[in-house]
Amino acid sequence: MLQLCKVTRSLFISNARSACSDELIQQEAVTLCINVSKQQPFPSAGIKKLQIPVYDDPVEDLYSHFDRCADAIQKEENRGGRSVVYCKNGRSRSATVCIAYLMKHRKLTLTDALQKVKTARHVIDPNPGFMSQLQRYEQELKKRRRETD
Repeated sequence: MLQLCKVTRSLFISNARSACSDELIQQEAVTLCINVSKQQPFPSAGIKKLQIPVYDDPVEDLYSHFDRCADAIQKEENRGGRSVVYCKNGRSRSATVCIAYLMKHRKLTLTDALQKVKTARHVIDPNPGFMSQLQRYEQELKKRRRETD
C-alpha cells in the first residue's frame, strides 16, 4: 500500500515507492522532498528537492546533515509548505532525520521523538550507528540551549 505517514501537520515519512508517487505528493500538498539515499529516485512533481547521499550503514555520517535537514523542514513549515522525508524502506535513514527535526525544532527528547515517529510509522528502526548519532545530537542541542538561555 502506498502511503505517506504523518509525523506532524507538515511532516511526512515514507519509503521511496510512496514518496515517488506524484499522486500522493499532490494529494498531501507536499512542497519539499528530502531523499536520504544515494540511489532512490525523486518524484517527478515540480517541488523542492534535497538529497542526503548516505547508505543505511551504521558507520555513515548522518549527523553532519541533521541541522540542514531540520532547518529545511522548519523553513518549509514556516512558509506553509509540507515536507516528506524518505529512504528506500522508510525505516532507518528517513526516521533518523525526522527524529533530529523533532528534537531540534519541537524540543522533544530523543525518546519522545522516536516514539512520535514510531507512532506515525510503526516499522521505523534507526540503525545503531544512527541512534548513537542522535544521542550525540541530543547532547549538542542541550548544550546549545544552555548557551542561548
